[in-house]
Amino acid sequence: MPQDAVKIAPHVYKVLAETDKVRVLEARMKSGAKTELHGHPTHVAIATTHGKFRFAGADGQAMEAELEPGQTMVFEPTEHTTENIGPAEAVAILVELK
Repeated sequence: MPQDAVKIAPHVYKVLAETDKVRVLEARMKSGAKTELHGHPTHVAIATTHGKFRFAGADGQAMEAELEPGQTMVFEPTEHTTENIGPAEAVAILVELK
């Protein structure tokens, strides 16, 4: 079982709301900030600011993503590290399904 994002990276993730079916997180990363390996269940991510990130899976394979405000993505369960490689703080809202 992957480590909970909020427990692993409280400097990034903040719980905004939670029920028995969903958990809503704010992810706020300063430029250059990194997280340790953590996981998310199936979730929706909505960028609220511009951001550029490097994600690396448990196997070490990395990918980069650049997101624009309002861009929305749906993810299957995942385990990864995150690094903000952009020049500014990046913010997104994550809705995790339980």
